Parts: sequence; structure tokens; C-alpha cells
Amino acid sequence: MKTILYKSESRGHADHGWLNSYHTFSFANYYDPARMNFGVLRVLNDDHVAAGMGFGRHPHDNMEIISIPLFGDLEHQDSMGNKTVIKEGDVQSMSAGTGIFHSEKNKNNDKAVKFLQIWILPKKRNIPPTYDQITMKLEDRLNKFQQIVSPNPEDDGVSINQDAWFNITTLEAGKSLTYKLHDPEKNGVYAFVLEGDVNINGTALERRDGLGISESDTLEVQAESDTQLLLMEVPMSIQ
Repeated sequence: MKTILYKSESRGHADHGWLNSYHTFSFANYYDPARMNFGVLRVLNDDHVAAGMGFGRHPHDNMEIISIPLFGDLEHQDSMGNKTVIKEGDVQSMSAGTGIFHSEKNKNNDKAVKFLQIWILPKKRNIPPTYDQITMKLEDRLNKFQQIVSPNPEDDGVSINQDAWFNITTLEAGKSLTYKLHDPEKNGVYAFVLEGDVNINGTALERRDGLGISESDTLEVQAESDTQLLLMEVPMSIQ
């Protein structure tokens, strides 16, 4: 088993006033050659957007972009004709493929919006762009894993153009879970603690800590306090 631990305070940080963002991996003006990715997981940004503010229209191509709101309402518009609002419990994915333009804005003028912005390198390049969005039941993640991303459109969660699976759980103090990898020969798991304190395969983690694990068939998760945890199983080889 191989592990890499990124403590919360070690992340890159950018405060633009309207945007307060923490970067697990190199992004924009934050650059660390030792922190470029975990397998095909390229970007994990913990974004806080001020009331009424947001990201203007901008392009992407050949990237899988996943947004997971944690608080507030995020308004999305894109060149595929989608105009939606996502909130806690929703998951959004875009396969940028040959190219898209989109914007993201805090819909509310009286409170911030907090969300995870995640980029995954695609399995196939230059595919037609696609969009997916789903609302998950928060109670279905209590003391169990709730799948929110997969490569298969018929499975639970949104689908993306990569052999990756995301699961989220709200785990009560003292509870434990075992996560079994879909493809332990090729994949690793990056665990990101949204809230609480948890022990994973013998490593103690706190709020916003991240732990990458590869060359292991399973993850043993033990909640030391009430915990919210995101697991991202991704291929370790970049094609």
C-alpha cells in the first residue's frame, strides 16, 4: 500500500475577495511540481464564492469537470444551452470534450456559496461535450457510501468520460465502513474529509485533510467524530 497525505493547511490558497479558494493540486498561480495530480485527478478546489459573485463565461476542453455544492446555490450556464441551479445534495458533471463555454455564479445576494470544483483527465479525447446533473438524497449517505459519480450512465450518480467512481458518506462517530475498489490493479483512491475526524487504513485525518491511497484493495474507514467524507477512485496511470 502506498499513501500520500496532504494536510489541510498545506494546500495552496488564493483570496480574490469575491473568491476564496484552496487548491489541493497546482492551479492558477499556485504551482508545486510535487503536487500536480493524483493519477487522473488533476484539480480539487475548495471554493467559497461571495454573495452575488461568480466565474464569468470561460472555455474548457478535454476535461471532466465535476461540481459538488456544499452550501448555498450555484447558478450554471453553458454553451450547450443548459441553465440550472445546483445546491447541496446535487452533483453536476461536464465532459468538455471538443470544447465548451460556461459560467458559474452565486445565485444569492445574501450568502456565500461553497462548492468543490474537481477536474479529471478524460479517458477519451475530443468527444462531443455532454452535461449531467442529479439530485441525491442526503439520508441515503448516512453511515453508508452513496455513489455520486461513475463511468456508467445507468449507474447511480452522474456519469463521466473516465473509469472513476466517487462516493460520499455522512458517518456518525464510532461507525465504520469498508470501501472496496472497483479495479485495485489500476486505481487508487483520494479521500477528502469534508467535516470531522476519521481514520483511514491507520492514518488519522481531520477536516479538509486529503489522503491518497494506491496499491490497496480496500479502505477501512473509522469515524472518530461525526464525519463527512468524499472518496474518489481514479486510474493512477495517465494515458
